[in-house]
Amino acid sequence: MLFKEMGLSPEILKGIRDLGFDCATPIQEKVIPVLMQENRDIIGLAQTGTGKTAAFGLPAIEKINLDLNAPQLLILSPTRELCMQIARDLESFGKYIGRLKITAVYGGASMEQQIRALKNGSHIVVATPGRIHDLVRRRRIDLSQISTLVLDEADEMLKMGFRDDLDAILSETPDGKTTLLFSATMAPGIAAIARKYMHKPLEFTIGTKNSGAENVTHIYHMVQARDRYSALKRVVDYHPGIYGIVFCRTRLETKEIAGRLMKDGYNAEALHGDLTQAQRDYVMQKFRERNLSVLVATDVAARGLDVGGLTHIINYNLPDDSEAYTHRSGRTGRAGKTGITVSIINMNERGRIGQIESALRKKIEKRPVPGGQEICERQLYNMIDRMQNTEVAHDQIDPFMGKVYEMLAGLPKEEIIKRMVSLEFNRFLDYYRDAPDLNIERKAARNGSPATGDGNRGTSRRPAGKKGGRSMSRVIFNIGKGKNITKREIIDLCAGSNSQSSEIGNIEIYKRASSVEVESRIATDVINGLNRTVYKGIRIEAEENYEYAGNDFRDRNKGPRGRKKTKEWNGW
Repeated sequence: MLFKEMGLSPEILKGIRDLGFDCATPIQEKVIPVLMQENRDIIGLAQTGTGKTAAFGLPAIEKINLDLNAPQLLILSPTRELCMQIARDLESFGKYIGRLKITAVYGGASMEQQIRALKNGSHIVVATPGRIHDLVRRRRIDLSQISTLVLDEADEMLKMGFRDDLDAILSETPDGKTTLLFSATMAPGIAAIARKYMHKPLEFTIGTKNSGAENVTHIYHMVQARDRYSALKRVVDYHPGIYGIVFCRTRLETKEIAGRLMKDGYNAEALHGDLTQAQRDYVMQKFRERNLSVLVATDVAARGLDVGGLTHIINYNLPDDSEAYTHRSGRTGRAGKTGITVSIINMNERGRIGQIESALRKKIEKRPVPGGQEICERQLYNMIDRMQNTEVAHDQIDPFMGKVYEMLAGLPKEEIIKRMVSLEFNRFLDYYRDAPDLNIERKAARNGSPATGDGNRGTSRRPAGKKGGRSMSRVIFNIGKGKNITKREIIDLCAGSNSQSSEIGNIEIYKRASSVEVESRIATDVINGLNRTVYKGIRIEAEENYEYAGNDFRDRNKGPRGRKKTKEWNGW
């Protein structure tokens, strides 16, 4: 469907044409005609990059009363980056509407400047929940004239803990407003918001609900845990034009992996919670301008990133839930382009692949880690392709060619080509000359043992012991479902308890307690760190190698029979 068929004003159509758009995306085709004809609450379920901003933004701009110098459209988004991106898009859509004022309100910037902008008048406010909640509490913004409220990436806002902020903000807006909720997944919290704040909403789903983007290919490589970094390097080397994000579980691991990549000559940087806003902006500017080919990030640090043209998402570690996998992979394969999501897993994570496939409603293809010869071949042909497409500045290079021809006169053409290729290509040949096979099945076959990891779905639940050749210990502590702790928070608690990057294994959350497997070498540091931590007003009590059973822990070392020791944890 063409935008000019939707009843949009000539000014907005001109702004859209300047951006190079004529045809609407599926979510725009469903939402815009409805909002142009009536004020109706809408739930839109679609992946990131499907054109949701235009879907809610174009009809909302059409309905702005320019003579009313007060916020009429409020858009809430989870992060500063997404907030700024939405504001830029709306400015582009409405740039031929002379008096339209748009203000972006977010943390990490001067609140006083934002307050001055609001005082000068604003028709549209794009905000992060935390900052606008602060402004509401300080009575620095009036939301009484809001006619349309948009919750963009609503599932991400709930994951980031903004539920209380959302409740407080929505309570300040008029009851008769139009509420538009857009999300990649229909999480339980989204349904709760819809029941509480929306009136008979229309629901539009693009693709299958909670599924991944259609034009993203999903694959995984299975290796020993100790070979994970080597596998990552091979994935990057196998795709010479890669422009992607590598996701790690903890900020410490993010720093370590980015540091190792940079040391090994890769054009990479880290994005994590320890960066200042200025450092974060600098890294993101380099990445958006493609001065970086690989960004290494945690889920928390990457929330709301809006970067076009990504070719790959690489899961250095699988996320804790399927929804997070969907969000990660949704950052590639956008705007009609194709993308690839690569997961690097070990034997104990095979069961997780099946769980993600079920939620994604897609097959995740198992592929072998590329070998040295395959990588060298890809790199060689890429180099030749770049050579063929190189523009020659004849006026600058021709003066030198006489001497060059003289120096090369004794070499036949074939020999010149071989030497030029070798000059550029020898480092790959040297590095991968004796490169080992990282694939678990092939290793097992060479060792004469049964092949493992053949695609049969196993389970990742197991006692603490060995993981990828590393000794693991189980740590138990006294915070559970009753305190709404998440696996993400448990990972961050463990990461913050020691200064070393480490492997984290199986995590279980019980009613009154939780358990997490960590490498034995840092188990004492993790326990000591946890025991110094207060979580939601409760001092954490952590201990090693006990099995939770009801309200007590049993010493696993006693075995299934004749357990002589039971430790009660009072107050649980």
